[in-house]
Amino acid sequence: MKFLRFAQIASIWCVLALGGMSAAHAADAKDLLLKGDAKCTGCHDEADDAKPTMLDLRPSVLAIGKTRHGVQADGRNPTCTNCHGESKLHVEYKGKDKPPKPDSSFDKRSKTTAEAKNAACMSCHQGDAKRSHWEGSAHQAKDVACSSCHKIHTAHDNVRDKKTQPEVCFACHKEQRAQVNKPSHHPIMEGKVACSDCHNSHGSVGPKLMKRDSVVETCYTCHMEKRGPFVHNHEPVSDDCSNCHNPHGTVAENLLKVRAPMLCHQCHTPHGGFIPQLLGKQTPALQNSATQSGKSTTNLTQGRSCMNCHTQVHGTNTPSTVNPTPQFNFR
Repeated sequence: MKFLRFAQIASIWCVLALGGMSAAHAADAKDLLLKGDAKCTGCHDEADDAKPTMLDLRPSVLAIGKTRHGVQADGRNPTCTNCHGESKLHVEYKGKDKPPKPDSSFDKRSKTTAEAKNAACMSCHQGDAKRSHWEGSAHQAKDVACSSCHKIHTAHDNVRDKKTQPEVCFACHKEQRAQVNKPSHHPIMEGKVACSDCHNSHGSVGPKLMKRDSVVETCYTCHMEKRGPFVHNHEPVSDDCSNCHNPHGTVAENLLKVRAPMLCHQCHTPHGGFIPQLLGKQTPALQNSATQSGKSTTNLTQGRSCMNCHTQVHGTNTPSTVNPTPQFNFR
């Protein structure tokens, strides 16, 4: 009897011990999204959905699980502390008020420097070919932080979406915002063309953060028919498309900076006698509607102006001998 009673007591203790162990194990914090995030997600959960502000909506911290940064199976993904630092004062705070900020924070009111913010991102993204020219780039030189354009804790990063990307860029580039709303413009606001189609915001070897080595090479990625080669090339075309065009938008058709013939006359000598007649000045030698070279001023000022005759302004294979005005040959 004593033996049976002892066995019963022993079994009860075992059950209690195992139950206590399982309860303690159940109480242990578990990683929800990222490896090592348990000490953060114990406080930061869906309740972090903040009240709407005038500027934006702060998404839940757990929304990072819907992004590439939140894929548990990808060992390259960072932990909370990889970006925000160990933040011991923040983690160990026991008071009732708001805890101190993490070592690194990325919101708009953060006191963390742009250099420190970018260092957290570049610790992983440094080897990316698209960001190989970040050091010394225009944005880096002006202390633009990655978080100024990118949003990490959200499933939809506006700057990575062609339709919403322009609004992110226009927050700083206000002049370009006005230009893309002019009558002649690339279909940026229509969502067919994005800033990143032409520019690499992380830096490039080309001018104005162009994705290619030059403006013309960037333009040729879409406008291949203008590349040539032609027998007679128009030198401004092979030099820089922006000599004549403003790619963001203008009031003149075809994105021209100025309407013809004024645009053409910036480089080309006008047909003889044209300027006085254009200004309404009549001289004894210019009483008719034709210039001294026999060209009608009507053709020069109406319709497509210079392009009434010179239709292939980007280059032509037509022999130069058929053009009676040598100063207009595209050579």
